[in-house]
Amino acid sequence: VRHVVVSKEGYSSAVRYAGMQSDRAALRRYLTTLEEVSPGDYESWNKGQQLAFLINAYNAWTIELVLSKYPDLKSIKDIGNVFQSPWKKKFIPLFGQDMALDDIEHGLIRASGVFDDPRIHAAVVCASIGCPMLRAEAFTADKLDSQLEDGMRRFLSDTSRNRFDAMSGKLLVSKIFDWYGKDFEK
Repeated sequence: VRHVVVSKEGYSSAVRYAGMQSDRAALRRYLTTLEEVSPGDYESWNKGQQLAFLINAYNAWTIELVLSKYPDLKSIKDIGNVFQSPWKKKFIPLFGQDMALDDIEHGLIRASGVFDDPRIHAAVVCASIGCPMLRAEAFTADKLDSQLEDGMRRFLSDTSRNRFDAMSGKLLVSKIFDWYGKDFEK
């Protein structure tokens, strides 16, 4: 978290990948603790613990993916190819199987009837400039509701992504609302 710098406006953040690279051993130790969580352990947790775990896992593995090609990388999209996006790459050992970032986001976090919280779209960060900001702290079950609320408020307040155009009389919003509209309709 010390390598995440929040803008002075508080609506965006940047990751200092050079610093993350120098602390990669610590990140890998953290990733190992995620890998060691069994499905039984996960199932014994309450919903807040489960969701915080999954959001943190998604964000940490995203950073690891970027670091795997750093510094020779302009965009996370450069990691993929015509046949497979970086979010579909199965490189994450979790719950005894190899998963992709999409498996965590769409198969676990967004699974219908499990969490059903559209605020996650301001929490899972895909390492792309169009994504909401990465928090400078881990998500925790005891603060999860306030962290999700704060993240969504910051994201909605970011006028580079969401704004009212007085000239046209139109509300311009992030593509996230198009891509995941059904999540917000719930």
